[in-house]
Amino acid sequence: MLLLLGAGWGLCIPLTVIAVSTGYQPAGLVFWQVSIVALMMTALTLARGKRLPLDPKSLRIYGVVAFLGALLPDTAYYAAAPYLSGGVLSILLSSAPLFTFLIAMSLGTDRFALRRMMGLVCGMLGIVILFGPQADLPQGISYLVIGLALLAPLGYASESNYVATADLRDMGPIRLLAGASIVAALFSLPAALATGQFISPLPPWGAPEAAILTSSIIHGSTYAGYVWLNRRAGPTFAAQSAYLVTGFGVLWSMVLLGETYSGLFWAAFALMCVGVVLVQPRRAPKAVAV
Repeated sequence: MLLLLGAGWGLCIPLTVIAVSTGYQPAGLVFWQVSIVALMMTALTLARGKRLPLDPKSLRIYGVVAFLGALLPDTAYYAAAPYLSGGVLSILLSSAPLFTFLIAMSLGTDRFALRRMMGLVCGMLGIVILFGPQADLPQGISYLVIGLALLAPLGYASESNYVATADLRDMGPIRLLAGASIVAALFSLPAALATGQFISPLPPWGAPEAAILTSSIIHGSTYAGYVWLNRRAGPTFAAQSAYLVTGFGVLWSMVLLGETYSGLFWAAFALMCVGVVLVQPRRAPKAVAV
């Protein structure tokens, strides 16, 4: 299951590159991704005989998670994807645990630890090498694009810290994702229509449309699989999927997109992996409802 999670989420990275290959814009892509996930998670919730909490506090939580975990990171991710390779996107997304630790320390919800601080330094060095003057990146890539891409893991890290401290009652991650995805769809649809970025679901379909659908289904399925693994093997074991997502993201990009990488890329990749390993917490959080 751990390998399936890594392979699934990693596959979403080159699929994103394919999805933006014909000029589809972020607002339309975000709408369809969150809509498909919303349908999947809502169906799973109903199939389990549960319902979505709709009280004001729950709606507020849905809104925050929708913004930090979907609208902000997905928009940034899709906007940067046309300019960066799948391998580079894989490395950048793996920086989410590094940002999570940094935010937790700034909020006082996590304590300083030399091992994890060394991990943070390794991860930041990997990013510096990846985008340094000698890096093998496409011509014309500016630091603005790099900063845009880093908003994705920053958003995921902010969501993680919010969920860790919010009063979720008995909501559970599946119902939380269902509610947040519905809210994200309700906000992203007007944005897509107003900006002319709405993507028609009508045929004919090509590779980009198939990539959007496949990526969304994989994302929802792997999330459900992650929840199952979390309950069966514990959160510490399930968290190891973060390493595999990065590795599989690079591997899938090489296979599907024909990407090749320089020595500096592999050096950055190694530093980022070391950083994520060192930053991961050893103490497992309490189990939560689903």
